[in-house]
Formats: sequence, C-alpha cells, structure tokens
Amino acid sequence: MTPLYQSVTPYMPVKAAPRKSLHLAVRVYTEGDELYADMLDAIAGARSNVKLESYIFADDEVGRRFIATLCERAQAGVEVRVYLDAAGSLFWGPRAVEKALRAGRVQVRWFHRWHWRDPLRYNRRNHRKLLVVDGQVGYLGGFNIHRQNSLALYGEKRWRDTQVRVEGEAAQALETLFDAFWHNRRPLRPDIELPGGDALVTNHSRLGRLFLRDLYARRFGDAKHSIHLTTPYFIPDYRTRRRLMQAALRGVEVRVLVPHKSNERIAQWAAHAAYANLLAAGVHIHEYLPRMLHAKTMTVDGAWCSVGTANLDYRSFFLNYELTLVSESKPLVETLEGNFQTDQGESMEIQPRRWAGRHWWLRTLEVIGWAARRML
Repeated sequence: MTPLYQSVTPYMPVKAAPRKSLHLAVRVYTEGDELYADMLDAIAGARSNVKLESYIFADDEVGRRFIATLCERAQAGVEVRVYLDAAGSLFWGPRAVEKALRAGRVQVRWFHRWHWRDPLRYNRRNHRKLLVVDGQVGYLGGFNIHRQNSLALYGEKRWRDTQVRVEGEAAQALETLFDAFWHNRRPLRPDIELPGGDALVTNHSRLGRLFLRDLYARRFGDAKHSIHLTTPYFIPDYRTRRRLMQAALRGVEVRVLVPHKSNERIAQWAAHAAYANLLAAGVHIHEYLPRMLHAKTMTVDGAWCSVGTANLDYRSFFLNYELTLVSESKPLVETLEGNFQTDQGESMEIQPRRWAGRHWWLRTLEVIGWAARRML
C-alpha cells in the first residue's frame, strides 16, 4: 500500500494497493447481537493481531464478552491493541475495563484523558468505532460496545444502529488508519481510495477538518433525485442547511430521519431550532418512533452512499475524530436505501403547519440548545 503520509496534491485521494477487484465486499449489520457475535468470532480466530477502537466500551455483559475474548487472544501470543475514548467511556466503568484488559496482556490506551494542563483537549474526542483482525477483516460504523444494542439483553427498546464488515484492501486501509492514530501520526490526506471508486474518509489530518462537511455539501449540490439521510444528532451548520434547502427547492426529494426520543435532550433542542427553515424549503423530516436511532447513513440518487461514525453536526464535522465509508457499491447502496425505507415506515413526519404552531416554551428550549450546539 502506498504510504498514507506522503505529500500529495490536496483533495486527490491516496491510492491503496493495486486493485484486485472492482467490487467492495461489504456486509451490513443492524442488530447488535448478530454484529457482536461475528466480531467476537473474528477476534477469536486472530492469528497475528487485533486492533480495536471504540467510543464507548462498557463494563457490562457485552463488554465483558469482548474483554474475555481479547484477553484470551493476547495470552495466546496475539498482539491485541485497544484504543478507547476517555470521555465516551467515562460513565461506563472505565477503570474495571482497563484493569481487566491489562490483566489479560492487552495493550490499552485512552484518548485525551482530562488533564489540568490542557483541559480543552478533553473536548476533542475519538468517536471512531473500528475493529481490524489480522489486517484481513474489518468493521466500522455506529455501534458502541454496550448492552444498549442487544435485543437479548436490552429488549425491544435496543438502539437502532448500522455497522459494516469489510475485507481485503478496505480492511488493510482500516489497519493503516488505526496504526496512524495509535502512533499519533497525522496523515496529510483525509481519504484512502478503495476499489470501485469507494473511499475511507477520516478527519485525522490537516485537511480533514472540513473535508467530510464539504464532501457532503458537494453531494447535496449534485443530487438529481433524492437525498435520504439518517442521523441521531442533526445540527447542520449554515452551509449544510443551505445545500439541503437548495436541493429541495430544485425538486430533489430530501428526507431526514432522526430519533423521536433522543438520549441527548439538549442536542435534540438544537436540532429543532433548524427545522423551520428546512421544512419551509420542502425538506421532509421524519422522527423514528420505536426506539433510539443511532445509525449514521446516507444515500444520494440511489447511486452513492455513506456509512460510519459521523453525525450531521458541528462536533462530528469540526471537533471529533470520525471514520466514514463512502461508496458507489450498488449492493451497499441498495441495502442502506432499503433500511431507510423500512425505518421511514416506522416514523412520523413532522408537518410544517403544526411545527409552526408549536408552543413558545419549546422555542425557548431551541434557543438554549442552539446556543450550546458547538459543545454538544
């Protein structure tokens, strides 16, 4: 694979290894029990190395299964590295998790633990979720490691999320990105090109702060028929709002799917502050009713898609470290589009007239949320 850190022309994708296939092999997961079982099987079969990043790694039934399997592989001589976010795992038993992993010979690092000499770094978080086994199999998406995603443990109210499994060159690229983060090497490029016009996009670079936001803005601007967006935290900046509104005004079907009940109430207030102008321009906003929606996916014109860890908000675009797969793979686009249609069928569309007549105290909460949007 060509080094990710060489100096290249800005916004030209870095080439991965020579292409062996024009098709990206991807498997999509929407159920935590199935995903966790497959991830644990992959870890258990590791022969060389296991590399895991997670925003939340809980000391619960799911987390302890991962701890046991990771430790077993480490004690068998496999190199096992785990990189966790200090803020994300703060209330999920981080000391117990670290103690158990280290006792099992797993290498553990915490991203941006709070320190009085640099307290503001705590606000820059590693929101990425990825697993790579032997550089051959990789996973990325919105799933954290906790029981909230398990039907068996959490029941019908489990979180609704999306994760993908990749193999071959895509898995190798994930390993490259993990290694860069582990060794604190800042790549110059925000994307790694994959077979078939696909790419892994990260903002762990000098150019990456604006790259994903601008990529989405270009896709919105080029859309001809449809934009279908799923995100748990929808707090679009001015440019993103403008592109979505412009697309709707020129006749593109723009539909945004968000949770009806959010685990971050202030973030939901901030999202509501952006609704009025979007609705007036013809953007359709749907609230998913059954449970907490945590998936981060998008399809454009039924021909392009994205799936990963980034929300459509200030934090994901400009503060957090994120990881997103963008693809023109027809099977992946069709799967994500099908999932969107299914979820939309279990949602309630916000009606512009009713929204305009909402109570004054709700508008007050929106002002509070919008004022705090850059810290959410």
